[in-house]
Amino acid sequence: MKKTLITLAVLAAATGVAQAQSSVVIYGTVDAGFVSERGGVNGNVNKIDSGVASASRLGFKGTEDLGSGLSALFVLESGFKVDTGAQEGEALFGRQAYVGLSSKTAGTVTLGRQYTPWYNTLSKVADPFAVGYAGSAKNLFPANTTRTSNTVLYTSPNFNGFDADVAYSTANNGQESLVSSKIGRQMGASVGYANGPLNARVAYNTTSNETAISDAGSARNWLVAANYDFAVAKAYAAYGVNKGANSSLRNNGNLNAFNYTSAATSDDSTTALIGATVPVGPAGTVMASVIHVNDKSGLNADANQFAVGYSYALSKRTSTYASYAKISNKNNAGYTVGNNSNVGTGDKAFNVGVRHSF
Repeated sequence: MKKTLITLAVLAAATGVAQAQSSVVIYGTVDAGFVSERGGVNGNVNKIDSGVASASRLGFKGTEDLGSGLSALFVLESGFKVDTGAQEGEALFGRQAYVGLSSKTAGTVTLGRQYTPWYNTLSKVADPFAVGYAGSAKNLFPANTTRTSNTVLYTSPNFNGFDADVAYSTANNGQESLVSSKIGRQMGASVGYANGPLNARVAYNTTSNETAISDAGSARNWLVAANYDFAVAKAYAAYGVNKGANSSLRNNGNLNAFNYTSAATSDDSTTALIGATVPVGPAGTVMASVIHVNDKSGLNADANQFAVGYSYALSKRTSTYASYAKISNKNNAGYTVGNNSNVGTGDKAFNVGVRHSF
């Protein structure tokens, strides 16, 4: 009898401990498609690609209730390539890796590798393609503001539809700093309003160009974005202003993808987008956008992108898709049509694929 009581007591204690532990969720996306690219120096390129609509990933996230409206949280997210099975990038958790505390009344503070407020505005508010498919806004919008390491991010609670976030990142280029604390530093912020059919946001990001031997000022990026759901269609619009050295880095870096040497990226440019998503039946969605880059340097290396796509939800977790985009480069602009995970090889691309989330 005593042994039975002791056993029950131990089990009860173990159950209490288990309930106090944090809940952990394993999640991910597996995305692969057939990609056909045209117009570059490599001619016609046909391939199986990974992460066309959404980057393929495996993640772990957890929370622990600490009482009094306070909780601990973490995210670890790794990218991989479906076509080869290889890890995406050198870092094991190169997509996201952060830990933090969240209060229902005071907001959330997280530390680690995270998306910038500017990029979250582009991907979640501005782009009808959600920075995926051939029509990804990343093809033409600046590529220097995606995610940062060594970052502390504060996100406010939602106040009647309004919220804001502020990020500060130190030493993101490996030159941690016996010379200057500005080397590799990024700062960003955004404020938004979401209520009913309207979702609008303004974001800012600044990146120091200082090195151990020179100070070239900073790259500064502003972005205003909004979408409005009319039920029969959702309209999107965005306008970005980019100033300073490295403020308009192309998604393909310095790649010379065409039969000419690409024009240098501008220190002064704007990027504008208009687009829409239209529901078709109970499970289909048509996506479309037009993007224009206005290079205000003397080179006038402007570019336009026209894109259309279609996604069909086979279930809540699985969808098929097809998309097409074409870029018109002017005055040796060197933009290429890529997708969510790859930069592409030419000025036009078609892709069709399947995406599963779990």
